[in-house]
Amino acid sequence: MTDSCDQSGPSRAEQLIELGALSMSSAREGAVHTICLFGELALGTTDRVDAELQRVEATDAWMIVVDLSGLTFISSAGVQLLVDAEVRSRADSQRLALLRGPPAVQRVLEICGVGAALPFATRWAASGRT
Repeated sequence: MTDSCDQSGPSRAEQLIELGALSMSSAREGAVHTICLFGELALGTTDRVDAELQRVEATDAWMIVVDLSGLTFISSAGVQLLVDAEVRSRADSQRLALLRGPPAVQRVLEICGVGAALPFATRWAASGRT
């Protein structure tokens, strides 16, 4: 996996979806599909993110990476979206990996008591390299 979460513009295999206070890019490189979130993951944007996650889950991607590093805010609805995705992943080969968000986002996950339960990975591990 390359650092596909820059905002320099979508490649041919990448979708850039504007969701108001949230932008989302979704791209596949080999067997790894990466969804990058930018802005605010809140009640008004979780449905579209969840729909994209479920679309990707229906593919044969070996790993699904959700990069939270571009988030500026996450609400309880966003936390629930991540928990629901993790539950689905446990039932489906545990192929979900999350890349950490900025301190404010990680703090919300810790306050909600889910920080340790979510499948966080490093960029190196998420790329499938050993």
